[in-house]
Amino acid sequence: MTAPTHDPRPPGASLPPLRVALVQDDPTVGAVADNRARMLARLEEARALGAHLVVFPELATLGYPPRDLLDLPDIVDGNLETVRALAQAAGDLGVLVGYVDRRAALAGLPLANVVGLLTQGRVVHTWDKALLPNYDVFDEARYFEPSTGTSVATFRGWRLGVSVCEDLWALDQDAPRARYARSPIAEQAAAGVDLLVNVSASPYVLGKLASRRRLARRATQLARAPFLYCNQLGANDDLLFDGASFGLDADGRLVLQLPAFQTGLALVTLGGAPQPEVPAPAEGLPTLRDALVMGIRDYVHKSGFRSVVLGLSGGIDSAVTCALAVRALGPDNVLGVLMPSPHSSRHSVDDALALAANLGIQTHTVPIGPLMQGFDQALAPIFGDRPPGLAEENLQARIRGTLLMGISNKLGHLLLTTGNKSELAVGYCTLYGDMNGGLAPLSDLPKTLVYALAHQLNADGPVIPSSSIDKPPSAELRPDQTDQDSLPPYDELDAILRAYVEEHRPQRDIASDGHDPALVARVVDMIHLSEYKRRQAAPGLKITPKAFGVGRRFPIAHRWR
Repeated sequence: MTAPTHDPRPPGASLPPLRVALVQDDPTVGAVADNRARMLARLEEARALGAHLVVFPELATLGYPPRDLLDLPDIVDGNLETVRALAQAAGDLGVLVGYVDRRAALAGLPLANVVGLLTQGRVVHTWDKALLPNYDVFDEARYFEPSTGTSVATFRGWRLGVSVCEDLWALDQDAPRARYARSPIAEQAAAGVDLLVNVSASPYVLGKLASRRRLARRATQLARAPFLYCNQLGANDDLLFDGASFGLDADGRLVLQLPAFQTGLALVTLGGAPQPEVPAPAEGLPTLRDALVMGIRDYVHKSGFRSVVLGLSGGIDSAVTCALAVRALGPDNVLGVLMPSPHSSRHSVDDALALAANLGIQTHTVPIGPLMQGFDQALAPIFGDRPPGLAEENLQARIRGTLLMGISNKLGHLLLTTGNKSELAVGYCTLYGDMNGGLAPLSDLPKTLVYALAHQLNADGPVIPSSSIDKPPSAELRPDQTDQDSLPPYDELDAILRAYVEEHRPQRDIASDGHDPALVARVVDMIHLSEYKRRQAAPGLKITPKAFGVGRRFPIAHRWR
C-alpha cells in the first residue's frame, strides 16, 4: 500500500485543475468521538465548496500531542475508527488525514505517525512520518517507528508527495537543534511530484511563521511544484498551535493563507489559471496576544471549567493576565480578588479596582492583616525573638494563595497564577503562595515582554491603568519594597536569561555582551537553585524557543555551576 505509484501520464501532458481544501480545527486530545464529528462536518463543508482533495493536520484524529494516551489500546482503536468513517464518507473526494496506525513488524515500535490518502471507502496510500523530533517538547521516538522509505501517490492525475511536520524541517540546514541525514521532501522531489503537502502539528513560537514559509519555498525550488502546509490549531496543555496554514505555487508565491488562531477551511485551485498572490501575515504583539487568549480559553474549557479566579495586586502581571482572561472567557467568567495587607499601598488597591472597572469584572476584597496576625501569634513560640524576614514575607504570599485556592474549590473557578518567566527563572516567587494555580499564562513571558504586551492591550483604549505600567514593580511584602532590591533591572536580567536559557550560551560568552561576570554568575546560580520550585509550578503557555516545562528537563540535585 505504501509503494511508489508510477504516473502513466505522458511527458508534457497538462494536469487537470485540482481544488484542495485545507482544514485547521481545534481538536481536544483524546476526544476521539468529538474530533470525528467535527472532521466529518468539515468534509461535507469542503464537498459543498467543490473540493477534490481535503487535507487535515497531523494526528487530527487524536489531537497533538497524545503522549502516553497512546499506551491505551482503545485510544488507537478509536482513531482508526475515525479513519474508516472518513473513508466511507469520502466518496469521490480524496482525504489526506493524520492518524496513528499499528505496525505488525517484529522489530521496532508497534505504532506509526501516519498520513493516509482516503477515497472510495478505503485507504489507498499511506506515508509514515520519517523524522521523529526528540528535543524540547517533542518525544515522538518514545512512541513511533519512523519511515525509512519514500513514496509518491497519484490522485486525479496529480503525483502527490506527502510529509509530516518535522519532515519539512530537515530542509533547515542552519537548525540549532536536530540535524538529519535525510530529507523526505528532497527525496520526493527527486522522485518527481506535482504537489507537495505537509501536514503538521507545529507549535507556535514567536517568529515561526516566517521560518515555515522559508522552508516551504525551499521545497518548491527542489520540486518545482506547489506546496501546501496544513497545521493544527488550538491549545493543548502548554502547547499553542496557531494554524496559519498556507499554500505556495510552484514559483514560491503565497497564494493561500488561513488566519492564525482561528478555525477555518480554505480552498485553493491548482493547475488552472495562476492564483493571485496574497500578503504574508504580520507577526508581533497582536499575534502573541491572540496566542495567549487562545491558550487560556482552550485550557480552561478543555479542562472542564468555564470561569477563572485570580488575585489582583494592582501590578502589571496580574493586570495583563486578567485582561487576557477577559478576552478569552468574557468578563462574567473572570473573578478578581484583592487581598491587601498592611504593606499594600493605596495606589495598588486603586489600580486593581480601576482595572476591574475597565474590564467589567466582579471583584471581592479580603484584607489579610488579621490572618497575618494569627500566623504571627501561632508561630511566635517557635520563631522566638528572631527578626521578621523572608519567612514572614512568604507567609503573606501563602495566605493569599490559600484564600484563592479556597475560592477556586468553593466556587468552581480555575485559579490563574500570574507570575512571569523572569520571576520563575530566578525563583522570585513563593511555593504554595503566588505560584498556586491551575495555569500560568505568563510563565514564558519575560518581564520586559509583559510590559510590551500591556501597551499593546491598551492600544485600542485604556484597559490597564497607566500607573500599573509606570510604577516600579514590587511584591509589597515589606515597607517600600521593590523588585530591584533583590534583582537586577529587568532589561538586563531578561537579556541574561534569554542568552542562558533559550540560546544555551556559556557564562563567559554572555559576559562578553557587556554584563558584569559576577552578575551573570549570580543569575545562573539563581536559575539552577530554583529548579525545585519550577518542578512544582503550574503548567504555562509556551511562546519562546525554550520554556520552563516539559521541554527543559534539568535535574534538581546537581552541582553544575
